[in-house]
Amino acid sequence: MVLAAAACGALSAAGALPALGGAYAALSLRLEHQLHTQAPAPPARIALGPHGRDIRFAGEIGEGAADRLAALLAAHPAVTRIHLTSEGGLVAEASAIGDLIAARGLSTYVPDYCVSACTLAFVRGTTRALVTDGRLGFHAPYDPGLFGQVVQADAAVERAAYVAAGVDPSFAAEALGVASDSLWIPDPARLVRARVATELVDTDRFPDSTLDDDPSLAGARAAVLRALPLLEALAGRDEILSALASGYLDGYRAGISEGEALDRLRARAARAIRQVLQGADAATWTELGGLVLRAMRQVGPDAGPEAGRDADPDACLAIGGTGDLLALQDVLSAPSLSPDRPPADAVRTLLARAARQAGPGGREAGPTPAARLPRDCAGLIAAYAEALARPGAGGAVRALASQGVRPAREAAALPR
Repeated sequence: MVLAAAACGALSAAGALPALGGAYAALSLRLEHQLHTQAPAPPARIALGPHGRDIRFAGEIGEGAADRLAALLAAHPAVTRIHLTSEGGLVAEASAIGDLIAARGLSTYVPDYCVSACTLAFVRGTTRALVTDGRLGFHAPYDPGLFGQVVQADAAVERAAYVAAGVDPSFAAEALGVASDSLWIPDPARLVRARVATELVDTDRFPDSTLDDDPSLAGARAAVLRALPLLEALAGRDEILSALASGYLDGYRAGISEGEALDRLRARAARAIRQVLQGADAATWTELGGLVLRAMRQVGPDAGPEAGRDADPDACLAIGGTGDLLALQDVLSAPSLSPDRPPADAVRTLLARAARQAGPGGREAGPTPAARLPRDCAGLIAAYAEALARPGAGGAVRALASQGVRPAREAAALPR
């Protein structure tokens, strides 16, 4: 029996029937058992995390997964928590994994998603944590017929397992009442009320799990680009991306939290981007200045609920005072900027152009002395507006963006 959201999604997209007539269903199941028309999924990755206290399970729950987990647990008695990232799989294997979790008194944690059969393992944890924007998904079990046809199965065993784990019976009934070729993802608060999850946590609570499925340098590089898509503009600067990926991988291996890992990555990436921008020509700086001014006005003193956006002085200073293109991209991508938002790739295009420019050509003037530069958001907005109103604005914009005015909360954390 299967609970697998990925398979259901594919079936739905292909137009497969969600339920078959009794005789045809029996024939379909028998032929599938004989012919094996569905290719098995790659085995899940089950690995010990940093410091020997966490196990990471990532992938579809297939044949033998429970035995592999049992062997790893037997070899590492200090494990206290299992991170689950799975699209589901075999009910029997998921239930066996749940038995192992309960027998060892492990806590369960979902850093991103755990759907279908995976939830049968998740609910067996002594504590069950879900990251605040994570997803748990539910639907009725099914048996795969010929070429993946869905034959809905009896859900009595799964319902009993949820209830035995402490889940609200009405929630269990609702979850297993969802059609097999569909998926229900409840609101996280509902999951806590129904005793499916015991707590919602931020990404700084547990060790990072973002490289669970590929803890290699290539995997780290892919994770870096997923986290900060703007860095795709540096595709031709392999030394920068490799250094960022290496630092990210080191943090993962050290067991730092996902929140801390992302904070470190953003800080390193922002420094690397500032170095790249020093080689940009005057025309690039002028265009960049226009985007910076628009973003600062979006979060500056005139922002507020009545303007349909929130003031954020720290973001304003980071964008205008340090040339933080990551913060710039965040602001320009906000829905509140519609309908006059710049092209989605505007910042990326300028960064890619700067990365291709070999040297710091195009400087019309040297940096303005720091004492003459504004140190607050309103002053920066006025200074950028004034600079951009003049011919040859590139040098002045470079000076404004390079002065290093940090937000107060960041400056307070700097080493003395």
